Amino acid sequence: MAIDTMKSAPLGATGTTGSAASTKGGREIVFAVAVVFVLTVLFVPIPPVIIDMGLALSIALAVLILMVALWIEKPLEFSAFPTVLLLATMLRLSLNIATTRVILSEGHEGVNAAGYVIGGFSNFVMGGDFFIGIVVFVILIVVNFMVITKGATRIAEVGARFTLDAIPGKQMAIDADLSAGLINEKEAQARRKELEEESSFFGAMDGASKFVRGDAIAGLIITAVNIFGGIIIGIMRHDMDPASAADVFTKLSVGDGLVSQIPALVISLAAGLLVSKGGTRGAAQMAVVGQLGKYPRALSVAAGLMVLLAVTPGLPFLPFTALGGMLAAVAYLIPKRRAEAELQDAVQKDAEEKAAAASEKNSVKESLKIVEIELVLGKQMSAHLLLQRDELAHRVQKMRRRFASRYGFVVPEIKLSDDLAIGSKHYEIKIHGTTVASQEMRLGELLVVLGELPPPEVPHDMTKEPAFGMKAAWISESFASEVKRQGHEPIDTLTIVLTHLSEILRNNLAQLLSYKDMRALLDRLEPEYKRLIDEIIPTHMSYSGLQAVLKLLLAERVSVRNLNLILEAIAEIAPHVRRSEQIVEHVRMRMSQQICGDLLHEGSLSVLRLGNQWDLAFHQALKRDAKGDVVEFDIDPRVVEQFAQEATKVIREKMDQGAVFALVAAPDARPYVRMMIERIFVNLPVLSHVEIARGVDLKSIGSIS
Repeated sequence: MAIDTMKSAPLGATGTTGSAASTKGGREIVFAVAVVFVLTVLFVPIPPVIIDMGLALSIALAVLILMVALWIEKPLEFSAFPTVLLLATMLRLSLNIATTRVILSEGHEGVNAAGYVIGGFSNFVMGGDFFIGIVVFVILIVVNFMVITKGATRIAEVGARFTLDAIPGKQMAIDADLSAGLINEKEAQARRKELEEESSFFGAMDGASKFVRGDAIAGLIITAVNIFGGIIIGIMRHDMDPASAADVFTKLSVGDGLVSQIPALVISLAAGLLVSKGGTRGAAQMAVVGQLGKYPRALSVAAGLMVLLAVTPGLPFLPFTALGGMLAAVAYLIPKRRAEAELQDAVQKDAEEKAAAASEKNSVKESLKIVEIELVLGKQMSAHLLLQRDELAHRVQKMRRRFASRYGFVVPEIKLSDDLAIGSKHYEIKIHGTTVASQEMRLGELLVVLGELPPPEVPHDMTKEPAFGMKAAWISESFASEVKRQGHEPIDTLTIVLTHLSEILRNNLAQLLSYKDMRALLDRLEPEYKRLIDEIIPTHMSYSGLQAVLKLLLAERVSVRNLNLILEAIAEIAPHVRRSEQIVEHVRMRMSQQICGDLLHEGSLSVLRLGNQWDLAFHQALKRDAKGDVVEFDIDPRVVEQFAQEATKVIREKMDQGAVFALVAAPDARPYVRMMIERIFVNLPVLSHVEIARGVDLKSIGSIS
């Protein structure tokens, strides 16, 4: 049984394939028989009944071709048009010959001798007067031959020429896209096939347009032969008087010509539509109506002209008024519908973007993205700030603008998120996905920063302020007015968080300046400074080297807003040194006016100097090469520890007194002093003697010794 089943399956498959092949072969035979029948009509007489069927078929085929030409999206969708045109032309010419044979042999019997289609056309179009028929026939010939066919032929010639000339360039474009990886091999093959079909189509249309032109000429000649031949045969063979012969045979010949020329005119129009479509996509009526109705002002002007013609004396009022009203209505409705369509498209696009964003948010790739700055709130913390989210966003935006004005670049957007994994009253500040600060808040209470002031005389809990580590106290909100009377300023939760966030951003400015941010800063420069960049890069340094210089400046909170001066200073020193640290020291010297100006307090710059002991110690620790450049900083760790102890004692004492100052060191030792100081006092600026700008009111508040 299993063997029989296995054998029967191929037999069934073979039978199905054979059935499909026989169906296809049957269609091919029918089509071939139809073509042979059209050729047979050229030689074999056929009865008027079959002639009527053939003429009706010719008219139906012409209308079908026109409708297809109107509704196709692009010309290549009707690539069989040249073949269809040849067959339709051959059908009409064979019917012309058949009708000519019947007219000349049976025309003396009356206007229906060649069939009722020709007789009907002769009576309907000519109205019983053969002279009217001749005029109409000549006009149709002129319209078809001189206007439609001639224009379509010219368009086809030019289209074929330019299409064939553009083939090498289009082929190279396909190869370039394939090499660049923009398309795959399958798509490249499809585009090459479409290009081949396009060139073949326009080449064939150039030749097919000659069929239409020749058909018009043949129709004119056949009609003339029918008229004169019929009159001669009627007089000589059938003993008709000249007037009767002329009347009968002219009606038959012109009726035959009209039956032939009307389908010819329709197919000529279809050919003209097809070759004139060009680069226009979409159905012809959509393209024409869409482009004509695209300009409401043009419709309004046309409507005004119609109204003006309507009120002109001697012209009919109703037709022009109706047309003017129609154009005015269309001019009014088009902008309205266009606005509705744009609104609908915008809503749909917004919905698609939201769906795409939601899909991307839930995708695995989204989890790989690192947020540059993120403020993460615990559950209770988030609920506490829920009603203040708008104020939080507004103050964060003001903070970013302030940072941009102060430091010369826009810090990245700050993402606010909730996380149940952290303490419910905690918040975390993350930079590039790494937590750099975390703090627990006491919700519903206020923070009083004390510094050297005594604690408030209300119930309180001592703590440290999170941003600067200063002595502070938590108090209940109910004691806010009492604390203010004692000279303290209570701070709410939102202000504490934003102050902490602001200080964290200041301490991480160097990490926040990305390569993209740096390129954006350079793109905003004037053309002269862009040429200066071209001189510096890549001859003396790279873009990443320039980014390193800017990062080193921002690491010490030196603003890069004066980028022009920074570039000038880099251009001076870059040809002579390579290390970013050496370049930065020269830039700082050139920026001394800005650096000192940013550090001024009450019009003067307070400085804390290194004592002679430490100046000598750091000087001896610097190891130089033969050129005198510092190559190494070699100092005993015990000396570093001793310096840290003494510096901490002096600096803490000055800070507790509320002094605002900078530490001053020798130019060569400044980077190394800064390296040791920043681990203890992050915010303390360290200057060298050459960075003290001229004209600055300098005030020495002591030394480390």
